[in-house]
Amino acid sequence: MTDNQQPRRVRELGILVGSLPTGSLNAITDVPGVRVGHTTIVDPPRLHTGVTAVVPDALDGDRRSLPCGLFVGNGFGKLVGATQVAELGEIETPILLTATLSAFRAADALVTHVLAGPGHEETRTLNPVVGETNDGRLSDIRARPVTEAHVLAALDGAAPGLPGEGCVGAGTGTMALGFKGGIGTSSRMVDGRTVGVLVQSNFSGTLTVRGVPIRPDDDGVCPVVGAAGAPTHAANQPEGNSCMIVVATDAPLDARQLGRVARRAVFAMARVGSDFTGGSGDYALAFSTAGAAAPGAPSSGSLADSDLDPLFAATMDATEEALLNSVFMATTTVGHRGTATAVPHDLVLDRLRSAGVLSQASTTGPVS
Repeated sequence: MTDNQQPRRVRELGILVGSLPTGSLNAITDVPGVRVGHTTIVDPPRLHTGVTAVVPDALDGDRRSLPCGLFVGNGFGKLVGATQVAELGEIETPILLTATLSAFRAADALVTHVLAGPGHEETRTLNPVVGETNDGRLSDIRARPVTEAHVLAALDGAAPGLPGEGCVGAGTGTMALGFKGGIGTSSRMVDGRTVGVLVQSNFSGTLTVRGVPIRPDDDGVCPVVGAAGAPTHAANQPEGNSCMIVVATDAPLDARQLGRVARRAVFAMARVGSDFTGGSGDYALAFSTAGAAAPGAPSSGSLADSDLDPLFAATMDATEEALLNSVFMATTTVGHRGTATAVPHDLVLDRLRSAGVLSQASTTGPVS
């Protein structure tokens, strides 16, 4: 049962992804100068939604853009600002995540926030970047409850510590892999550089942990149920099947190389069991806080392509762990049109032990 289960990160449960070390927080905020803020909107059972802001401090009055790559795993989404990111290979604003029908209000509020900042007194063009997933099963998405005040609160409250995970911010009403989804984060250190990932999980498939499938209707696990209380296949899946992945790094990469990094982040969804359905909007944005070359300029300041393999591995491992954290840190949620159940930690650990991928002695306490 999961009713009294405490949210725990997978590493605290002894579930280790890859061999690379994490940063001190095991979060996207391990990348120097990257902050995260959440605004959570809950009025049960009708509203479970919110806003998450990823804020790179390197975007200030003196530096107006950062190199950024975009990879679209499947384009059934409403990623505001995507065409300019693809065309110019840069972001000009923080990155916001929210619910599908609130993305456009969030974009307007993001413009308000940036124009009010130092160095933008004469700005007459700006490309806000807002990603989304559809939380319409657990929240009344048509109400569009996200306001400018909610967005500004997430931006102004962005902090450098360990971000909230699970049912918080843009992950408050999401579902993933047959269970309650949410926000998750992780990081990896490689060759003196940091790669950090934050995800908003809201996609279908079979939850897979270290290669072991965990189905929501096996061994008495309560599945996601519809509003009438009857388990159905459709009720096990989120509305609008999508995932947003944000990758940050302090490695000196140009936009083309960051596009290659973003591609690996989407690839990592397969490790946790995504079925990549045609109605899914799967996007990854990867940006660098280092002084990489501007678009169109020589890339002599960037790493050589032959040196990228360790960063690719770090990205895939951090994304996999962030996706798992998004589910394991989530709690059972009774929503607008159904209930999403938290993944049962004990069952997962038993399955992993039986499969020989987790030690029998694992995990009564945190794992560093």
